[in-house]
Amino acid sequence: MSVFADLVGQDAAAAELTAAAQAAAAAVRGEPSVGMTHAWLFTGPPGSGRSVAARAFAAGLVCPTAGCGGCLACRTALAGTHADVNVVVPEGLHLLIAEARDIVRRAAQAPSVGPWFVTVIEDADRLEERTSNTLLKIVEEPPPRSVLLLCAPSAEDMLPTIRSRCRLVSLRTPPTAAVAAVLERRDGVPAEIAAFAARAAQGHVGRARRLATDPEAQRRRREVLRIPTAVTSVPAAFGAADVLVGATREEAGRITGALDAAETTALRGALGDTGTGVLPRGSAGAVKDLERRQRSRGTRSQRDALDRGLGDLATFYRDVLAVQLGADVELTNADLDEDVHRLAARSTAEATLRRIEATLRCREAIEANVAPLLAVEAMTLALNAG
Repeated sequence: MSVFADLVGQDAAAAELTAAAQAAAAAVRGEPSVGMTHAWLFTGPPGSGRSVAARAFAAGLVCPTAGCGGCLACRTALAGTHADVNVVVPEGLHLLIAEARDIVRRAAQAPSVGPWFVTVIEDADRLEERTSNTLLKIVEEPPPRSVLLLCAPSAEDMLPTIRSRCRLVSLRTPPTAAVAAVLERRDGVPAEIAAFAARAAQGHVGRARRLATDPEAQRRRREVLRIPTAVTSVPAAFGAADVLVGATREEAGRITGALDAAETTALRGALGDTGTGVLPRGSAGAVKDLERRQRSRGTRSQRDALDRGLGDLATFYRDVLAVQLGADVELTNADLDEDVHRLAARSTAEATLRRIEATLRCREAIEANVAPLLAVEAMTLALNAG
């Protein structure tokens, strides 16, 4: 089975990357080859499989047969444990300059066991300008046998100096039928649940899997989608905002809490804490640096959770608008058909459009670093007034 087997609904991209991996293998053998380059930019909407494609391509580059999917090189590359594949996942709001320098240092090393040293940077849109300028070194003057794979929602999210030197691989949102089929085949999800999850996740494979297999994810979605019918007064609007922000804070804490505790324990042990809680003199800086990184990761985690909730809210109002306009389309939230039709009957299409715009403005405000509660309160008040 090819390393690209889990790249859902991206046949054109899989074919392009397969050809490039074969060209790279031919180049290593000293044969004429066309189609391989040292820097790649994978773009596409959330859930399209940017990081899946990049990791699969990395496996294809270090595989002796250009991505068989079964050899040790493929398995370790896909698992993130191959010595010549460095996968960087920014955990905080931005990739730090020190992390970028480490990426450049590692990329300059010769591959240890395979033909290429591959650096994969997920969420490369979180690069600040000075961080991007640091990475320019390996884009403009690539070390021998070094390949850089960047992942971002769109090419415009990257500095022109970087994107102009990368080969672009554009991915699309996979069809819901393809996502449902993967959930059935790979995860053993019953067909009905797989279809619901794929539709509700709008083709986002990872989110669909969580909705299909995690009751807590299903509960959080239902909680968010109660807001449109619950926001009927100003007090209710403030209450809904508090519930939504509190739920996303709880979700973020659940994601990062255990990791934070393990990191803190490991650092304090490395610094010489024997259980007394007293650290050697001079170690406070290391503890503060860890705490700062953990806060940044927590903020990013909450923003991501809130963005998922706002995305769900936008799809609900899209369904309402479709009903109001009599559009012959499948409802994303078909399991909430009664709520959708009830809200459609008691409001107008113009009001629904204003509510969609309020939801999208809230997403933009969160990304612009507005305090989550203030941004969500402004949105829920607009939903009530819409």
